[in-house]
Amino acid sequence: MEREIAESLSRLGDQGTEIQFICGNRDFLIGDDYCRLSGMRAVEEPTRLQEYDIDALLMHGDTLCTDDVAYQRFRRKARNPAWQRRVLSYPVWFRKSLAKLARWRSRWHTGRTGQMIMDVNDDAVSSCFREHHVRRIIHGHTHRRAIHDIEIDHRHCQRIVLGDWHEEGSAVRIDDSGIAMMTIARDAAGRIELRLHETAAPLAN
Repeated sequence: MEREIAESLSRLGDQGTEIQFICGNRDFLIGDDYCRLSGMRAVEEPTRLQEYDIDALLMHGDTLCTDDVAYQRFRRKARNPAWQRRVLSYPVWFRKSLAKLARWRSRWHTGRTGQMIMDVNDDAVSSCFREHHVRRIIHGHTHRRAIHDIEIDHRHCQRIVLGDWHEEGSAVRIDDSGIAMMTIARDAAGRIELRLHETAAPLAN
């Protein structure tokens, strides 16, 4: 499955689509070899997007969930290069078993942790806007798809949150008309299509 996904991404890249990759809480072990196979370019988080007069910060979003202490503890361990090297030294069958265990623990943690704890922390969000001097942040992780209009230091800002990829996909489209939240779904004939979910309002001065 991993190779099939890489080959599909590589074909997309060959058609002229630039693919950049920011790792999340389940794919942090993806390395340079897989990126080369897929035609992806790994970028550090957060990264700045400046296209079509849109200036936004792209990030996975888990660093904003500071109230989830148990997850933040896991994140520090999982992003440690020494820990990653140790895990990658194990046989493939053992790594797959660890991945299954990690998914089970993730579902268990999600089921027993309060929704407010697993969401972003308002102070962390405000600090991120101030630190990076942006008025828009686009992230995922919480899976709570929405466009939040907020005020930071008396300025209109937006936090744009991508949804999950269970029954449907979630994407953000940026072009000369602005920012739109899109749904990726199949039509009655089984063809994949993009559907408009919500449009972001222009930022007030």
